[in-house]
Amino acid sequence: MSAQEPVLTLRPALEAGEHFLFELRKATMTERLAQVGEPIDDAQHRARLRHRYDAARVICLGGAPVGLLKAYRTETEWVVVQLQIAPAHQGRGIGERALRTVLLAAQADVLPVTLKVLKGNPARRLYQRLGFDIVNEDEIQFHMRCMPHAPAQTQAE
Repeated sequence: MSAQEPVLTLRPALEAGEHFLFELRKATMTERLAQVGEPIDDAQHRARLRHRYDAARVICLGGAPVGLLKAYRTETEWVVVQLQIAPAHQGRGIGERALRTVLLAAQADVLPVTLKVLKGNPARRLYQRLGFDIVNEDEIQFHMRCMPHAPAQTQAE
């Protein structure tokens, strides 16, 4: 991170900020969902926004909200549920920086990270660049996984 880059922080999503997250979801997902024939009405957007809201973190850049990251840990993996960056802030590495926080936590836990990406979503290139591989697919999305790297060395007992 260069000295000029604003600080990226993740803060818990609060009910008070839900309007921003709802508008963010519509701005980032409506076209992608329409391309694969999924519902794009407000009720569906709101339901998807509320899904795993306990794991929602607002991505802030210099204190201002610019995106959403939903990720949580299970016993066997880290799961990225959603990663959305406001269109005006896309292409600046913000999504990558946010996703790296999950990858670092997963590496420390020696667990894989999984996510699903809609077919046709250019974010797939980011995920592949960060080490995610397609492990399965369904009609509308690719299922991807990034395995943890082996430890540099292990201690003999």
